[in-house]
Amino acid sequence: MDKVVRYITQDGSAYVIACDSTETVSELERIHKPSATVTAALGRLITACSMMGDMLKGKEDTVTIRMNGGGGAGDLIAVSDSNGNARAYVQNPIVELELNEKGKLDVAGAVGTNGMLYVIKDIGLKEPYIGQTPIISGEIAEDITNYFASSEQTPSVCALGVLVNPDLTVKHAGGFIIQLLPGCEDEAITKIENNISTIQSVTEMLSQGMTPDDIAKKALEGFELDKLDESQFCYKCNCSRERVENALISTGIENLREMANDDKNTEVDCHFCNKKYVFTPEDIKILLNNAT
Repeated sequence: MDKVVRYITQDGSAYVIACDSTETVSELERIHKPSATVTAALGRLITACSMMGDMLKGKEDTVTIRMNGGGGAGDLIAVSDSNGNARAYVQNPIVELELNEKGKLDVAGAVGTNGMLYVIKDIGLKEPYIGQTPIISGEIAEDITNYFASSEQTPSVCALGVLVNPDLTVKHAGGFIIQLLPGCEDEAITKIENNISTIQSVTEMLSQGMTPDDIAKKALEGFELDKLDESQFCYKCNCSRERVENALISTGIENLREMANDDKNTEVDCHFCNKKYVFTPEDIKILLNNAT
């Protein structure tokens, strides 16, 4: 299980959430078998989504982040519950690109920069909250930072990292988000800016054995902190045969009749975990009877 922690400064000027998402991103890699660059991109997205999920207040709340910047990866989607348990999907898992000018995996090239970032929060209202902002870098962390500032009017800093081994497995993954709270004074802002300008990358800190607690304290170095909470999370898909049955019923009576009259089984794959659900013609006839 991965770990996420939350701290607040004692003066009430800022808040930080930090996590180690290595196991979650490793499971993502095992399921989707993406190229290294796509593992880095989707791993960053699911890490951000897990932290944003953990920030939700309601037990049944969920958050979905979707990006499509016109890059080779196509749609990237991550969904998290309020405990940070998340799942993810990418339209095109294999994108092979040269390293970028910094000698790093070209995440921006895979994601693209000509498109939108969507955040959908289901927080128990009649309609979900939907925020959208243009993709500004395709590196994901900067796009999450821009989303918070533009759509939620919350000055924030997001840092994300995924380190992929030569054999395409995941060595380290994690991130942190700092948010300024109302009334944050200029002195505190300057201190946070100085911290961010000198802090190592998330994967460097994890490689040195730093924990999410260590990373949170490093990000807000110079402040007295109070720990709010900590919890564990993992890659978790909520698919089930019942959900798939409901989805099939929602396709309509005529469609069900066609499947029931077909001699072949109907197979439905879950995009998030690749689990396969098989329905015989007899199974479809039962669904048809329930739907009429």
